[in-house]
Amino acid sequence: MQYQQLGKTGLRVSAVGLGGNTFGPMISSHNADEAQTARIIDRAIDLGVNHIDTADVYSSGISEEYVGKALAGRRQRVVIATKFRSKMGDGPNDLGASRGHLLDSIDGSLRRLRTDYVDVYYIHSFDPTTPLEETLRGLDDLVRLGKVRYPACSNFAAWQIARGLWIADRRGYAPFAVVQSEYNVINRRLEAEVVPACRDLGVGIVPYSPLAGGILTGKYRRGEPAPAGTRGHQREGFARQLNDRTFDLVDRLTAFARERGHSIGDLAMAWLVAQPEVCSVIAGATAPEQVEENVRGGDWALSPEDLAAIDAIVKGG
Repeated sequence: MQYQQLGKTGLRVSAVGLGGNTFGPMISSHNADEAQTARIIDRAIDLGVNHIDTADVYSSGISEEYVGKALAGRRQRVVIATKFRSKMGDGPNDLGASRGHLLDSIDGSLRRLRTDYVDVYYIHSFDPTTPLEETLRGLDDLVRLGKVRYPACSNFAAWQIARGLWIADRRGYAPFAVVQSEYNVINRRLEAEVVPACRDLGVGIVPYSPLAGGILTGKYRRGEPAPAGTRGHQREGFARQLNDRTFDLVDRLTAFARERGHSIGDLAMAWLVAQPEVCSVIAGATAPEQVEENVRGGDWALSPEDLAAIDAIVKGG
């Protein structure tokens, strides 16, 4: 396992991390119950994964509970990241990035995770109703209290990242260490503004959805309906991606990977790990075997020639 710096900080995280958005009650085959979550985390740690990412909103807090139970007695072995901002109750102040919701959220997350601090604490998305100064002051207070070690942001635009860093620098607050965003070999929208901004400002990138919601695993087949329970079956916006252009691109990437003895899933993980601004790739799993596959992909070191060939496939497609 490779370990890389979390942005400009001294914290080192595994190049392949583990996402907790599938941890929750077994309501479908796309969830991992408490026992399965423990098996997944056990295998991840065995393979050298030290970065576990979750959020308060995942399964309404149950993901954090499962992670906390699975890590009992070995908290110091992992870097725990979680998030706040989403709706967690019926009250008018049970959501957002206000100081009040922030303080309530961190205490709830710490209780569920069975720890007295989180390593990385994300604003889950930008809150236009709360001054960013208020949120950053609250996060800085949490750092000073020892409840949070590194503030971070998720799903922020480049200008929002830059403004947050400017506020932190001007007022002496702890800055964003990383941004977590959707990014993968076929979804390169982040490269228009966020990647260049992060490169210039020294902010690390933690991608989620490395397998493009299953598109880069062979889950979806040309001319066949999306399997029941998948995003392609349940979300109209996602289903629109399942077109001939996407399948043509997947076919070419699959052929490229097979010629080198790998799967397209391996290629997806390896490509992200090879990006200079990427610190750690967040990959979900519902079984220990999927963690093994993700780690194997992250271990594939793509050459400069490989990366150029992949870019030609994607940009030419």
